[in-house]
Amino acid sequence: MKSTLIKALMLPLLFISGACLSKDEAPLTPSAIFIAGDSTAASYTNADHQGWGEPFKAYFDANKVTVDNRARGGRSSRTFITEGLWQALIDAVRPGDVVIIQFGHNDGSPVNDDRRARGTLPGIGSDHIDIVNQLTGKQERVFSFGHYIRQMVADVKAKQAVPVLVSLSVRNLWQEHRIERGSGQYGYWMYQLAWELGTPYIDLTNAAADALELLGKEGVAALYPKDHTHYHNEGADLHAQLMVSALKGLRPSLDSTVYSDKGRAVTPYDWTFVRLPVVPDVHRRSVFMVGDSTVRNGWGDGRDGQWGWGDFVDDWLGNPPVNFVNRAVGGLSSRTFITQGHWLRALNMMKPGDIVLIQFGHNDAGALNDDSRARGTIKGIGYEQVDIDNMLTGERETVYTYGSYLRQMIGEARARGVTPVICSPVPRKVWLDDAPRIARAENSYPQWAAQVARQSQTSFIDLHTLVAARYDELGPQRVDAMFGDERTHTSKSGAIDTAGIVAQQLAPMLGLAVVDSVAVEDK
Repeated sequence: MKSTLIKALMLPLLFISGACLSKDEAPLTPSAIFIAGDSTAASYTNADHQGWGEPFKAYFDANKVTVDNRARGGRSSRTFITEGLWQALIDAVRPGDVVIIQFGHNDGSPVNDDRRARGTLPGIGSDHIDIVNQLTGKQERVFSFGHYIRQMVADVKAKQAVPVLVSLSVRNLWQEHRIERGSGQYGYWMYQLAWELGTPYIDLTNAAADALELLGKEGVAALYPKDHTHYHNEGADLHAQLMVSALKGLRPSLDSTVYSDKGRAVTPYDWTFVRLPVVPDVHRRSVFMVGDSTVRNGWGDGRDGQWGWGDFVDDWLGNPPVNFVNRAVGGLSSRTFITQGHWLRALNMMKPGDIVLIQFGHNDAGALNDDSRARGTIKGIGYEQVDIDNMLTGERETVYTYGSYLRQMIGEARARGVTPVICSPVPRKVWLDDAPRIARAENSYPQWAAQVARQSQTSFIDLHTLVAARYDELGPQRVDAMFGDERTHTSKSGAIDTAGIVAQQLAPMLGLAVVDSVAVEDK
């Protein structure tokens, strides 16, 4: 039952637009995989408690790679270093090895007491405090969580090895039918550090929460017999399997030969390398964005000079106390965003009162069935459907209209107390021959998006018309500088400009004001 649930959450991502997903990079061939962490990863012999690092070993061929689990119960990022555990680990690391780093459960403890004195300062800043440690009786300078993780990453890179930052395992704490998705902001801080330091990031928290919510409270309780933090063998194996799945989604990934038969059977969670954002602060309202590469391009790092507008909306709103979570994925249509699991993952992260901006259309005109992308939807907003044997996935699939997929997202968002906002697809840079005016689509996705919004009484942002009018105003010469390719993907300046239009429409929904301008170099 558990493996079937997990498999359903691991549908592969097949293509990233704007930055093509290449599988030609030389794979990683480590001689060892090290784990640095706390009791949720550590190995135990207790019947009621096991960390994920122990069953993780069975997914690898011991003749090809050693899984060296150095995780130790009760440790924070700080005490793992100050007690010498980290130095002992790093001394054993060799070039090409992989070091998995997961901390946070214990970092929120007191900074100074006579029991454990293991807490770190919250956040990833450069602040510190000097203490006389009540436990050791020694002077100690205590730093932020980010400081200790930075030290670990620097040490791993100095050994020419590969650090992998991982968010927390899930605690068995529920609010109605939703399980807690991370203790504090440690998962988000790890995400920020991964971007800052250029390291892989595995969002174990949301992956595990998705799987556990399918089991329900009673099913999950059976996996956590000791307390709300520690699971037994089956719960540990669930987390371990998700870790293996996520590792397979790195670019470059681990060489397939390092896996055991059990490991090779795990379906890849193929979008790990894209490092999709997570919710920064669960106590704040969130604005989610879902869509294609015009919303979040490629790896989300501006490579090839291409950016999506979703990365800059918050800048126009003065960086307010609202989460902005851009979960768009390049190369996908409304159909494949749903069928490949991206919609469900984003939806599961939302809470009542959140807003989700939905923009699709650019890729919906693709082929319904081929062995390349198989991402097209039936034209229009009707109720037609067609059954296919998907040439790409090898699975039987029922394909629906563009409007049907939008209605599905609208309905499922509303069912969760989330406010959907439909956006028509932004225009391409195609100028009419007889005038310096951007060509508008007719009887196509922008109009169909508007019709779905109107019929479902959903808020609508007509980006197609608004952005086209903006380009008309600026003219061909200035608009050329706002694109990173010939006609589809905006540069940073173009993405910021479009984001300003979105912000103008979104601001009244949030009770916010739009700032006068945003400089291109600000982000």
